[in-house]
Amino acid sequence: MGFRKPKPVPFRSAGEVDAMAAAGAIVGTALVAVRDAAKPGVSTLELDQIAESVIRDAGAVPSFLGYHGFTGSICSSVNEVVVHGIPSKDVILAEHDLVSIDCGAILDGWHGDSAWTFGVGELSQDDQDLNAATQQALDAGIAAMVDGGRLTDISHAIETATRAAEKTFGRSFGIVAGYGGHGIGRQMHLDPFLANEGKPGRGPVLVVGSTLAIEPMLSLGTVDTTELDDGWTVITDDGTRASHWEHTVVVTGDGPRILTTRP
Repeated sequence: MGFRKPKPVPFRSAGEVDAMAAAGAIVGTALVAVRDAAKPGVSTLELDQIAESVIRDAGAVPSFLGYHGFTGSICSSVNEVVVHGIPSKDVILAEHDLVSIDCGAILDGWHGDSAWTFGVGELSQDDQDLNAATQQALDAGIAAMVDGGRLTDISHAIETATRAAEKTFGRSFGIVAGYGGHGIGRQMHLDPFLANEGKPGRGPVLVVGSTLAIEPMLSLGTVDTTELDDGWTVITDDGTRASHWEHTVVVTGDGPRILTTRP
């Protein structure tokens, strides 16, 4: 009796990867435009309008707009909001806010998906540490996207980098429970689900062309969250701030390639 060979993480051809990179570059451009516009007194709805304009001017379509009824082209999550914040004229940015922007675009049927967390003006030291830790966790997850690896190698890398950051910054971080990355291609969310913690060496095999959206989410406190009555907005249960970083990444013969590059 032989062992069943694990399935690969879904993979794309070289041409399909380049098509995804074109969509991803539009996402990166939109994120930069949003960050540049994120000043005190600006609403998250204004940021949403900027992102939509960038995406449509590039000949693409916002992935999020209308997705299961979502009303924005971005998710704008401020301070204790972890993910899925709905852009609103009533959410006005203020000095020292921590802002997470998640953005997606569809070009020629292919999706790009990326998230970036940044400060409005100067951030507190705690927020700076949180944001640096989340970026380091993303970088570690990306580095684990290698041919022949396993899906949970990425999960383990994210978790390990988070624990290393705790030692560096002398404080704990919560790895937000129940949320993580995903497959991506001609749909924004595909299997497999990619947890942000776990033991290595398990799950589907990474092969050249495997594409995933990697997205660690850390908080300054709890791992537990609550979805608000709007059916979208997810907040930390203890009111601590959260950070969310994401890139769409593909495995190549030369290592991982980020498809959602920012200009």
